[in-house]
Amino acid sequence: MGEGTASGPESDSLRAIVAPRMSELPGSRRDRDGDESAGDESDAAHVVTAFLRNRGDVLLLRRSDAVGTYRGQWGGVSGFAEGQPDEQVLVEIREETGLEAADVSLVRSGRPVEFEDADLGREWVVHPYLFDCETREIELSEEHDAVEWVAPTAMLDLESGLDAENAHETAAGDEIDETVPELWTAYERVAPTVRSIAADDEHGAASLSIRALEVLRDRAGLLVAERGEATSSPRDDERGTRESGADPEGEWDELAELAGRLLEARPSMAVLRNRVNRTMAEAIDAVDGGDAADAPTLLESALSNVDRALAADEDAAANAGERIDGSVMTLSRSGTVLEAIRSGNPSRVFVAESRPAREGLDVAEALAASADVDCPVAVHTDAAAAHVLSSEGVDRVVVGADTVLPDGAVVNKTGTRGLAIAAAREGVPISVVAATDKVSTREGVNLESGDRSAVYDGEAAVDVLNPTFDVTPADCVDEIVTERGALEAADVGDVVEELRGLETWRTDSELTGRETTDRNLSRE
Repeated sequence: MGEGTASGPESDSLRAIVAPRMSELPGSRRDRDGDESAGDESDAAHVVTAFLRNRGDVLLLRRSDAVGTYRGQWGGVSGFAEGQPDEQVLVEIREETGLEAADVSLVRSGRPVEFEDADLGREWVVHPYLFDCETREIELSEEHDAVEWVAPTAMLDLESGLDAENAHETAAGDEIDETVPELWTAYERVAPTVRSIAADDEHGAASLSIRALEVLRDRAGLLVAERGEATSSPRDDERGTRESGADPEGEWDELAELAGRLLEARPSMAVLRNRVNRTMAEAIDAVDGGDAADAPTLLESALSNVDRALAADEDAAANAGERIDGSVMTLSRSGTVLEAIRSGNPSRVFVAESRPAREGLDVAEALAASADVDCPVAVHTDAAAAHVLSSEGVDRVVVGADTVLPDGAVVNKTGTRGLAIAAAREGVPISVVAATDKVSTREGVNLESGDRSAVYDGEAAVDVLNPTFDVTPADCVDEIVTERGALEAADVGDVVEELRGLETWRTDSELTGRETTDRNLSRE
């Protein structure tokens, strides 16, 4: 269980709430001992609940004796929605964690949840939110006395779903004490889903691969928790009444089907495919002899693979950062490259604007605002890249990758090929930063195009070319910097064979096909 630092004092079901302070509610009062009496019980109270996510974990806060309800129970950031929920949730985050609006970024809000607490005689309408944040340093308010960063499955009653013979330390070890009523359901309203991953056009392949593992983790955790429910309990009318609390084969079938849908959601993303395949393969390898893989083994595998994936991306960035010393050039938006530049020692950074989406401008702004980058940052047009290389004394080109093909060629945002060719002409080395999970096991690649209107929206009878990705030949790349260090093109084949071994959990008929890039820009 991740431990936070306190400095200072998408499947839907009902019943989710993180209760606000009752003293804030209309018509209620609390005396010095914390006793409350509700006022007008006919009106539902609106509250906001925010889950802050960092490195796959979410922030949970334990309610202190200073509050009147749910003392000692764990919940998210919550409070009474005095005005607009979208505005109030940021107020609650600031008051309960010390984080400002600039420190968090909204992922999504969920459909409001209605809940009636019979003990309190109160009806609630809960507005759930999910935010990403880059720090775990928070300041507790008096409303809470402890903080933990945990996998969301820690909210579930996992231990009761694991018998002594099948207990997994990773699965049940992160479980926390009692949570506020139905906290898990509040999280489900904003959690990543197959649909949200398929529709995401803001994040890159590495980020979405983590979201895919979170989907597997959450479903496996829910199945483990359901083992502890009544032994006669149908699940969504799919399997009828169960005679026991565990159905390993049924669990695996459901999880395998879910994994297949994740692979189909973003078929172009080698990193998502490889990480899902590894999670499934390691779950199978973890069982003894003829035993079948099940929800507990998949939960354990998913939890460990989220950590593994995050570490691989960070280590690749750190290894690349060691090579950054002097003037560097990049294009498009890669979270791994951004971290590499931050951890390096650049004397100047040139960023191509990366048309038509111009995501390079965001990168330039982020670098200019970073306390870790103490050098000038310049943005330039894509067409000027060759000129800048020839006239500005650039020491190294550093780019990310959407996919690394088996022959060492690199699929990345359009403009990478031209930049690599120009760099070779000027004798400037080019480093591609990518975890080994971005290596594709497929030989071919189909490059899709972006919207024609992003280039030309006039009425003349002209054809429009707007390729989103291009392929940089292996002989134009000096090195591929991974979590294992620098690889040359000849080394990629060994990684391919390793990754192909992870695909055996699926049937051979599912392994054919060509690599297809979608319209998402590789941003992480």
